[in-house]
Amino acid sequence: MIEKVIERVKELLEGGEIKGFVGLCNKNGHTAPYLFTEVAELDHLVVGDFQNPGDARYPLNKLLIDLYRAYPEEKFGVLVRGCDERGLNDLYVWNQLTPKNVVAVGIPCPQELADACGCPKPYPDNSVAEPIAEGAEAQDLIRMEALGVKERFTQWMEVFSKCIKCYGCRDICPMCFCKECSLELDELIPRGEMPPEIPIFHLVRAVHMAGRCIDCGLCNEACPVDIPLRTLYKKVGDIVYRKFNYRPGFDKGKSPLNVLENK
Repeated sequence: MIEKVIERVKELLEGGEIKGFVGLCNKNGHTAPYLFTEVAELDHLVVGDFQNPGDARYPLNKLLIDLYRAYPEEKFGVLVRGCDERGLNDLYVWNQLTPKNVVAVGIPCPQELADACGCPKPYPDNSVAEPIAEGAEAQDLIRMEALGVKERFTQWMEVFSKCIKCYGCRDICPMCFCKECSLELDELIPRGEMPPEIPIFHLVRAVHMAGRCIDCGLCNEACPVDIPLRTLYKKVGDIVYRKFNYRPGFDKGKSPLNVLENK
């Protein structure tokens, strides 16, 4: 698969179709985000270790937003999986990126990763390879919903109490692009309190993820105390879908929670 990705990126760079490519670079045994601007650099391009779900994953779309803000007239390529493509679709809707400035180079996820993520569509439409996995159900959410309301409440309060307010979930999220963050407002989240008020901190973020979360799971991976944030946001996403028949990244148009109507 990596050969096909390199071939496509090389074609884009040599043809002058893109200014650079946002992908993953492995040098000296370390993998990190990198802006490839020369074909010679592609020897270090990698797509991550699919045998270890979550390995070498970064919010590449978030880096793309920074590039777009700095170079609004340039076109850049970016490596995407299924969830990343959903992120791009939603970032277009929220006017954080424009399709004419982006060339997505997609890679499908293996079944192991799809199952681990409970991903409904583990492959992008624009992919250099055929899908190799089918959609999977979110087993953690299924197990949580099988519990009674009181037991669920107790479990959530217990895991929320572990929070150290590191803001890792917000900082890594490709869909967190607000210039002012509600999680830093004293009226909602008083500063200097550890742990933050439970469950307000996480409920405030969950509300802001409603109609925006594209289920990439990076928040889960970034959390140092293993709060099952993905399970929480999947539930929020299911509620939005039931109420408004809308899933971010899948459906066209603005989030129903971002539209004002006069009635």
